[in-house]
Amino acid sequence: MEWNWQQPDWPTFEWSEARLAKAERLFLVNGGVFWGKLDTLSGPNQDLVSVETILSEAITTSQIEGEHLDRESLRSSIRRQLGLGFDQRQVGPPEQGIAELMTALYRDWNEPLSHQSLFDWHSKICLSRRDLKEVGSYRSHAESMQIVFGQVGSPKVHFEAPPSACVTREMKRFVEWYESTGPNGPTPLPALARAGIAHLYFVSIHPFEDGNGRVGRAIAEKVLIQGLGRPCVIGLATNMCHNQKEYYAALSACNQSNQITDWLAWMGGIVLEAQYRTHAQVEFLLEKTRLFDRLADQLNERQVTALMRMFREGVNGFRGGLSAGNYVSITKASTATATRDLADLVAKGALRRSGERKHTRYSLAIAAFKIPKVRIHADGHLTEAVEFLNE
Repeated sequence: MEWNWQQPDWPTFEWSEARLAKAERLFLVNGGVFWGKLDTLSGPNQDLVSVETILSEAITTSQIEGEHLDRESLRSSIRRQLGLGFDQRQVGPPEQGIAELMTALYRDWNEPLSHQSLFDWHSKICLSRRDLKEVGSYRSHAESMQIVFGQVGSPKVHFEAPPSACVTREMKRFVEWYESTGPNGPTPLPALARAGIAHLYFVSIHPFEDGNGRVGRAIAEKVLIQGLGRPCVIGLATNMCHNQKEYYAALSACNQSNQITDWLAWMGGIVLEAQYRTHAQVEFLLEKTRLFDRLADQLNERQVTALMRMFREGVNGFRGGLSAGNYVSITKASTATATRDLADLVAKGALRRSGERKHTRYSLAIAAFKIPKVRIHADGHLTEAVEFLNE
């Protein structure tokens, strides 16, 4: 079996530009829509979009690799990195490292990609790793670098990367390709094609001992931001996490050939979905602003605290809905007071009630947010199957 990097045409990737043409145009249109929506938000809410989108990206890009982070510690670290406040919360090395990577990506989106910037990214995500021999440098071990899945005793090799002796040469060629295909490079590529190729190209080399997936997704995100020409977080890893099985299957399907049209079509659909998901985050914050503007001076301190806590859960809200017990825990109110407060919030149109007695639950009385599931077909036609995030 020969892998893609062993093929005679490596790394000259082939794909159908026509299949991606409509998707490339829609990506740019969606970028403009996002900025238009963002401009309707106040400065603090614009900051909140940045924090919450970076937070989601940091959590999900780590979750794809099986690492689960503390959300509140991570949020605190991101706010600190962006200069949006400082608290006394202790932040662990995993949360600090990924926060530094994601905020650096957001802040330095238009800076060139270099070996040193990749080393810095790798050092950040491996901040707490004591089991790795090489952190912040390309791998040099003699053993083969294999991607293995399956049960203990019957593993299956899904991919084998180039030997360590080849990595420096391959990465030199990768960085040169990245810079030459950028918006200001001599051979620029459209954003979706460039992002898909960059991610596949990088993870095929697999230059680090660990953390290649997270760095590869950060590279793709950087490409997409450069394609739009303004700093923003696309939300790529978040959407990949929602489609994780498809993600691995799509990568595996093209690891023995450098004809990558199907991979780029899948990736393009995922990017467009990610844009819609980020649009929903902006709409969610607009709904929050409208709700508090409408109910200004009509809510007591407990009710404001509870609503703010619900909004912090994001567009999906509390899993299973807010219970009276949750309300008591959040506000420290008595059960009787919680019952009155919740009934008042329903009467004012801030919450919706469902269920009865001990099964009674409450959700935010805001619009449902649509996330189209996008697929790019062989003729370049796009289909969007609408799903609702908070229904």
